[in-house]
Amino acid sequence: MDILIANKIPAKVFGLLCQTEDFIALMKKFSAHGYFSQIQDINNFQQAFTGIDAEYVVYLLDLNCAEAQRVLIEADNEKLFSSPHRWIITNPKDTTYYENLSIFPDSDMTLVTFQSTSNDAFVQKVYRPSLAHDVIYESYGFWNVNYGLNVTIKDVFSANRRKNLFGTVLKSCLVITHNNSMNHLLDKRDRHIDTIAKVNYVFILHIRDLLNVKMLFSIQATWGYKNNKSEWSGMIGELTRKEADIGGTPLFLTIDRVSLIDYIAMTTSTKSKFVFRQPKLSYITNVFTLPFKTEVWISSVTLVIIISIGLYLVAKWESQKYKKLEIEHEEFIEPKFISAFFMAFGAACQQGTNTMPHTISGRIITIILFTSLMFLYASYSANITTSWCRRSSSTSIQTLSDLLHSRLQVGVDDTVFNRFYFPNATEPIRRAIYLQKVIPSGQAPRYFQIEEGVKMMRQGLFAFHMETGAGYKLVGETFLENEKCDLQEIQFLEVPDPWLAIQKNSSYKEMLKIGLRKIHESGIQSREVALLYTKRPTCDSRSSAFIGVSIVDCYPAAKILLVGYLTAICIFVGEILYYRYRVKMQSQKLLT
Repeated sequence: MDILIANKIPAKVFGLLCQTEDFIALMKKFSAHGYFSQIQDINNFQQAFTGIDAEYVVYLLDLNCAEAQRVLIEADNEKLFSSPHRWIITNPKDTTYYENLSIFPDSDMTLVTFQSTSNDAFVQKVYRPSLAHDVIYESYGFWNVNYGLNVTIKDVFSANRRKNLFGTVLKSCLVITHNNSMNHLLDKRDRHIDTIAKVNYVFILHIRDLLNVKMLFSIQATWGYKNNKSEWSGMIGELTRKEADIGGTPLFLTIDRVSLIDYIAMTTSTKSKFVFRQPKLSYITNVFTLPFKTEVWISSVTLVIIISIGLYLVAKWESQKYKKLEIEHEEFIEPKFISAFFMAFGAACQQGTNTMPHTISGRIITIILFTSLMFLYASYSANITTSWCRRSSSTSIQTLSDLLHSRLQVGVDDTVFNRFYFPNATEPIRRAIYLQKVIPSGQAPRYFQIEEGVKMMRQGLFAFHMETGAGYKLVGETFLENEKCDLQEIQFLEVPDPWLAIQKNSSYKEMLKIGLRKIHESGIQSREVALLYTKRPTCDSRSSAFIGVSIVDCYPAAKILLVGYLTAICIFVGEILYYRYRVKMQSQKLLT
């Protein structure tokens, strides 16, 4: 009872006892302290091992019982010595009772040895680093009938006490996608190739030193995926078959993997995203319509129409006035609405006119026309210049839907996980991107090596899906400073950062987690990540970049000019045909 209280264990106690008089005494003692107790006849001990919430159970075993050794063997077969099961064993015998048991570092087995001359007892913890090692006894404390339990152990958390595994052999599986990476795991060369494997290889070496283990490495080309026979390949296959203890390369946390392996730490915050240079504003939209909002455009057109009507009325009044005076002048505005409209439209385009009103009212209207449209023209042209020279990149592509419906081509880094996740995408937008842009009908699949993909991305109008830490290294080496300012990212894979994994229910889980936490807290993790992963380049020279005007920028204006030419030619041809038709008709009348 003192051991349970000292460890603050909310327990259900199962007493595997052989003395009938012990049953009632123990039940009274435990009930008095608020513990649930169930005394199980040692001859029917299998019933105590089934249907129990192991986290709250403590097994109490008396080794003086004849069936005690068989209980230990059966419990070992049921893997009841691993965490979170707890055992308290009284009257321990010699070490032959434990030499073949799987009491690994995560076990919680307490031995209580009573002295023959008194009711005092020594309390010990027992474990072994592996089956190849002898049993290790830890002094836990001393119990006295008058003073209770005196705990002498310094750290009650076993994972901290047992961090020395005395050369235990652990196996780690690395995922290497390029064979040459085996020659550069530590020298920081080719940082953009197998980056995640190289970073975590260093962490595994630190774990080896922290736990004093011997690490054996195996190599796989994939992280592991389920085949048609529901068997797992790659690193996950080794972990599930217990051929490896630790996954040396992090992998994504997915639902179908949770029941197979345990995730212990997120060591590298790496992302795979679509990265592209934002296309020019004129490539996405018509820059000649951007300077004004719709309300301003409507107001400007309304102003031109109103002034055109005013000029028409003035011109008509002047025509009638001077006609009575029999005065004719070629600079008078022709009393037609179309003439007044073209005069107002020419003013909007900052063009002069060869006709002017001669009355004061007409000249006031003209002054208002040119003054108001001068300010509009100045604002319009300044905004277009700004769009070309300062905000030449569009920010309209922000989501996967925008990318799908854009004119950008798409490419994917040719890696194992990209070739797995892209074809298996089920979300409609992601599925459409894969079918329409990654494997377009009638074309070769658009998987590229990372060097080629970054090169195409620099040329523009190309989105490349890559691991950002590795890809930005090439971006920093090949892009000009102003080109780095246009970079945009869009997340495609719906997975969190990759985590290191180990065997399911591994006996070394807590020690490995503590070791990786120490690597993180000491700064080793951030240092190694910074040495191999490149952050997104910063934009330092956007304002100094000179961007020339291309045909794409002038396309709307050229289109209007072309339409104007074609319309003028058609009207010209129509006039010629109409003129010839009238001449022909007049000739026929003269003949008749």
